[in-house]
Amino acid sequence: MSAVQTETQYPNPEVLGGVVAYLTLDGASKAADFYIKAFGAKEAFRYPVDEQGRTMHIHLYINGSSLMLSDGYPEHGCGAEKPQGFNLTLQVKDIDTWWQRAVDAGAEIVLPLQDMFWGARYGQVRDPFGVMWSMNQPK
Repeated sequence: MSAVQTETQYPNPEVLGGVVAYLTLDGASKAADFYIKAFGAKEAFRYPVDEQGRTMHIHLYINGSSLMLSDGYPEHGCGAEKPQGFNLTLQVKDIDTWWQRAVDAGAEIVLPLQDMFWGARYGQVRDPFGVMWSMNQPK
């Protein structure tokens, strides 16, 4: 590179967790803002939105793990599909606080928070982007 930098440099925040979910959603920036409000996520990094209002990468920390998001880019073979067949599980301490914060932020209750046969309090919510979230607190 010359004295005039021709490439934009972005930070490379640490990836937390052994398995990291990477969600491609329609409205990744709005989803990130929702996750900050609903799940207490911390933003590690966010690429700026493009001229169509899309972002190619957002890195969040939620409950000690990383969560990655992007908008769909079908012109590059990466379209946003309706979330199905999975849920993201939050293993938490103080589940009632986590639950209420998510519901107050607009998460839809799918399975009410309750004591389960495996010895935990557990419930499921769906976020406004169609992603199912479970919360689990062992007793």
